[in-house]
Amino acid sequence: MFQEFRKELDWGGRKLVLETGKIARQADGAVMVTYGETKVLCTVVGEKLPRPGLDFFPLSVHYVEKAYAAGKIPGGFLKRENRPGDNETLTSRLIDRPIRPLFPKGFKCETQVICTVVSHDMENNPDMAAMIGTSAALTISGLPFMGPIGGCRVGYVDGEFILNPLVEEMESSDLDLIVAGTTDGVLMVESEASELSEEIMLSAVSFGHKAFQPVIEAIIELAEACAKEPRPLPEEIPGADDMIAMIGEKAESGLRDAYGISDKMDRQAAVSAAKDSVRSALEADTSVDQDLLGEVFGDAFKKIEKHIVRLDIIKTGKRIDGRDTKTVRPIAAEIGVLSRAHGSALFTRGETQAVAVTTLGTGQDEQRVDSLAGQYFENFMLHYTSPPYSVGEAGRFGFTGRREVGHGKLAWRALHPVMPSKDDFPYTIRVVSEITESNGSSSMASVCGASLSMMDAGVPMQRPVAGIAMGLIKEDEGVAILSDILGDEDHLGDMDFKVAGTDQGITSLQMDLKITSINEEIMKDALAQANEGRMHILGEMAKAIDTSRAEVNQNAPRITAFKINKDKIRDVIGPGGKMIREISETTGAKIDIEDDGTVKVAAVDETAAEAAIKWIKDLTAVPE
Repeated sequence: MFQEFRKELDWGGRKLVLETGKIARQADGAVMVTYGETKVLCTVVGEKLPRPGLDFFPLSVHYVEKAYAAGKIPGGFLKRENRPGDNETLTSRLIDRPIRPLFPKGFKCETQVICTVVSHDMENNPDMAAMIGTSAALTISGLPFMGPIGGCRVGYVDGEFILNPLVEEMESSDLDLIVAGTTDGVLMVESEASELSEEIMLSAVSFGHKAFQPVIEAIIELAEACAKEPRPLPEEIPGADDMIAMIGEKAESGLRDAYGISDKMDRQAAVSAAKDSVRSALEADTSVDQDLLGEVFGDAFKKIEKHIVRLDIIKTGKRIDGRDTKTVRPIAAEIGVLSRAHGSALFTRGETQAVAVTTLGTGQDEQRVDSLAGQYFENFMLHYTSPPYSVGEAGRFGFTGRREVGHGKLAWRALHPVMPSKDDFPYTIRVVSEITESNGSSSMASVCGASLSMMDAGVPMQRPVAGIAMGLIKEDEGVAILSDILGDEDHLGDMDFKVAGTDQGITSLQMDLKITSINEEIMKDALAQANEGRMHILGEMAKAIDTSRAEVNQNAPRITAFKINKDKIRDVIGPGGKMIREISETTGAKIDIEDDGTVKVAAVDETAAEAAIKWIKDLTAVPE
């Protein structure tokens, strides 16, 4: 009944198995990946015909964790999986980023990837199995995918790299790095690090790239046995090249003038005016094939923009706003901009701006996170919001998109390694980064703003953290690495390479490529240039504040911790929590009691805290 195909290899000390032909046979590609005892079903479906009028590739990736995979029943009233959690959203983005550049430019058929975690052994994280399964499913599907890709997680313990560390091994690792790419080079990097050097980070990427090569070979061997017939590539439109050349001749002069304007809004207005002028002139020309013009004009104009901007930067070393390749835009950093907030900062870099606000809470404010591996509590949260007005648009508002979740997590990773332990600083910390202007790397502005804001609030961070976004332009004529990229340079360039860290080392690194790969030398140069930029930004931030305040803000609650006899905990709580509620309501203080007898009393008003502490000590006092 089934025609099954299977590929098995030993990878990182565990068995990796790829199976296809038995489950989800109506999908274009379906692969069940088993790593240890973790299983992920990865499916791919691509529509046969492109959707008319699309000027982008409609690819969607969905990573789904089923509660039954860990032998659980979902919480909540409905008792079924609800909207995607942050981890599912982040993993979906993680898979999307390395596969998207490997589809041909003209391919516009809607393509959907669904990765379902069906079994979790509590040891092997399913995200890498999902990435490998997606690569295998795409490779056998017949879709025009220029893969396969491989991917792995790299840990760093006691000076040694570890391939795909187990969940418990990650607790002692100084590095959590995910790398994905092809046989030729790296396409995507995502990481959190404990202030590691550029050399160690580069070595980790190289280690991961070599480590997943056997997986790519296994996927190729599986595809040789069972891949579907490849679909034909999108056909060239007859006469398109001549039409693009004609559009280029008419548009070049106006576009060069437009891209000589340094102000973003004025530049965008000039580009739009140049585009409308060329379109109107060609539409009025009766000798021009109007159907062909409508079909190729949008893509042609983008190609011409790209050609002008990229070659000018390589030839002249001058960028859109007049900077050279290494200069960071002017920076202004301010703290204490919101009088009632516990900590606040305004960070402006060129035309990118973030208002970062820190709020300090108690243990009752911790975020409870339900995951397949178990429930845990998070006492540091960073939320990123980017309203439409930040780019001068009237768009959808009030919805937290994948981009906002991803950017917030990137900033969180950059700051998390330098945060104080819960024992040293018993507060729950929430930072909100409001992006009020955006023109290039608002996530790195969030890192800088959040660092300033927490220092203003009195959070005892080990060191300030800054971030910078690097870009790349790679042509036959040469290569240019750009520091502190603009939005247009991100859009028209080949790489978005974000590096965050302290003056001691890197805490987070994220890289996405729009080309098939880059070599180690380019990465090394980009890291070195990013280091220079990061040090400059840290210096500018230090003009506002260079270390955390000695005490928390006067508007923040003061937390006093002391211990009572464990046998007396029930006396403080009372029957059904009656006593502890009475203490809180009467004094206005918040009270947390831990199993070991540690009591934490929090109140903005010192008198309220003292009253609550006296009440609890009177209840638990042992007569002599």
